[in-house]
Amino acid sequence: MNTLAPILQTFFTDRLVRQRQASGHTIAAYRDAVRLLLVFAAERTGKSPSRLDIADLDAPLIGAFLQHLETGRGNGVRTRNARLAAIHSLFRHAALQRPEDAAVIARVLAIPPKRFDRTLVTYLTEEEIHALLDACDQGTWVGRRDHTLLMLACQTGLRASELTGLTIGDVHLGTGPHVSCLGKGRKQRITPLATSTVTALKRWIDERGGLPADPLFPTRRGEALSRDGLERRITKHTAAAGQSCPTLLAKKVSPHVMRHTAAMRLLHAGVDTSVIALWLGHENAATTQIYIHADLALKEQALARTAPQDIAPGRYRPTDTVLAFLDSL
Repeated sequence: MNTLAPILQTFFTDRLVRQRQASGHTIAAYRDAVRLLLVFAAERTGKSPSRLDIADLDAPLIGAFLQHLETGRGNGVRTRNARLAAIHSLFRHAALQRPEDAAVIARVLAIPPKRFDRTLVTYLTEEEIHALLDACDQGTWVGRRDHTLLMLACQTGLRASELTGLTIGDVHLGTGPHVSCLGKGRKQRITPLATSTVTALKRWIDERGGLPADPLFPTRRGEALSRDGLERRITKHTAAAGQSCPTLLAKKVSPHVMRHTAAMRLLHAGVDTSVIALWLGHENAATTQIYIHADLALKEQALARTAPQDIAPGRYRPTDTVLAFLDSL
């Protein structure tokens, strides 16, 4: 009897679903990582996935799998590390189920994530935002939907899953207008709305109609817009906006770039980074520091406060009282 299959079953059904109440996105990501690992292990060991044991997935095989992800599948370091995180989670669960395989499990858990270069975040300037919004043809139903969606994304900084998951009932346009969503880590979050965004949402909801439980930004068939659909719409409007704003063509605009844009707008307005972290729903406020690193204007302000380079360094020393008297004669 193999030892891996029952562990996989309890990991997904008991650990992820019942105990951690993981989101559908997390379960799908872990499923894909484990499936890729099992296919790779089956090719290496000659066993079918249903006959694999925990001992077959030792540290050398996991290391070879991670290398295969980068060289064979062309995955980046971030994706490689995300797959490793899923494997670590599975093996931490296996440690409780199979103490006799503790040595193999410990060596797998000791595999560290790979370091990578951190690039500056990409965000849109005010000119680029206006060009992107103007690219939406508001003479059509789809264009009006996309215009409202992109305006909301740039102002609130919601994640792609949060945007596509919004319902009509999540939008509150009365006193203290805001939008509520269930964010990453199952955290309930509310985000205030600017006056211009409120106006656009009122027009869109009046045209869209529907019940509170209906998706706020549906497809023509009435279904919620998918993440892939959202990315395709952004790519389409970015290409059109690039004709009037060429700087957009040099940027890879995605839903996450909209999120970065909202954060940078808050930072430029003088909002403290701890408030920005709450606004974006960051688990750790230190995550928000990436926006300070990307803000050249803040660095230029710091440079302006420093002493000019042509001034010789030294400390001020008051003139001797006797010499000061003589100088005053």
